[in-house]
Amino acid sequence: MRSVARINLAALERNVGRIRAHVGPGVAVCAVVKADAYGHGAVPAARAALAAGATWLAVVTAGEATELRRAGVDARLLVLGPLPGDDLAEAVDAGAEVVVWEEEGLARLLELGRPAAVHVKLDSGMGRLGQRDPEVALALCHRVADAPHLRLTGAMSHFATADERGDAFFGEQLGRFRAFADRVRERFPGVVLHAANSAATFRDPAAHFDMVRPGVAMYGMDPFQQDPAALGLEPVMRWTSALVSVKPLSAGESVGYGRHFVTARDTTIGNVPAGYADGMRRALRWGHAELLVAGRRVPLVGSVSMDSVGVDLGPGARERVGDPVTILGADGDERITAEEIAGRLETINYEVTCMVGPRVPRLHHRDGEPDAGAA
Repeated sequence: MRSVARINLAALERNVGRIRAHVGPGVAVCAVVKADAYGHGAVPAARAALAAGATWLAVVTAGEATELRRAGVDARLLVLGPLPGDDLAEAVDAGAEVVVWEEEGLARLLELGRPAAVHVKLDSGMGRLGQRDPEVALALCHRVADAPHLRLTGAMSHFATADERGDAFFGEQLGRFRAFADRVRERFPGVVLHAANSAATFRDPAAHFDMVRPGVAMYGMDPFQQDPAALGLEPVMRWTSALVSVKPLSAGESVGYGRHFVTARDTTIGNVPAGYADGMRRALRWGHAELLVAGRRVPLVGSVSMDSVGVDLGPGARERVGDPVTILGADGDERITAEEIAGRLETINYEVTCMVGPRVPRLHHRDGEPDAGAA
């Protein structure tokens, strides 16, 4: 294989266990497996999360819900996103719980005429999806509860700045949702109240309510963009390849399109068969990224091509064709984290694993042992 993303489901389970221990026994864990589990494989990730004690799953599209059901995953399932057109019927038919925040969405559910479990979303300050007026949101809760074929099962929100420690807006949002949640709980005992993503889960126990919705932390990445180890989390994905070419270049020779890298000395250049079609962003250029070759940090050189990238192994390099290359993950004492790559790209770690493309096979395992139930 040109490159492979090895997904350690045992590490994922330990991360979920770490989250469960953090929130305590009175708070449910809803594992977010949208976007193919942030690039890790939705079905294997869902099964691992449930095995570790998560009791809910969350996705964004009807197709993602259907995929899980067809694979035999029967946990409580929440579709977080909007459901245009026929997607609403597909999600309901999959037995997923859906979200409403305005009259139009509720009217479509009523017109559908099928039994459905519903969560009402308050926009407490994200400015995206959700009802801004808590009075209207509360009225929607009553209308859902009064509909003969609908069940009000949840009330929710989402934080805009939970990952920015010390930011005051997080507290403002939390206060708005708490006031709404208290009124919902008073009128509808048993409704599940939830708002916390990974960052809010670790930032403030007051944000836990009845359930938390961890995503990035479950996959062993730090929601605060620092070091997952500081939160007791283990990276789940390790993306590797191998050298397919090793050759000497003299001083003054160039590597890659545009001749953006010209050797300043005699050196040895290795070629790695992973490019931007695989998820190696073209912005990862010379002086801006490193890879691990046989456990040694070496600089990426030249432009990232669609299918390959060069690395400068240095003068008199001993590396040979076939030597292992780590794009993301650890090799020996060295490691390249999603947070490091995100920092170089001026983005967030979420994007790093999501951008690993579909032509990179996912190999699911448990601490190095093949996982028979991953498919």
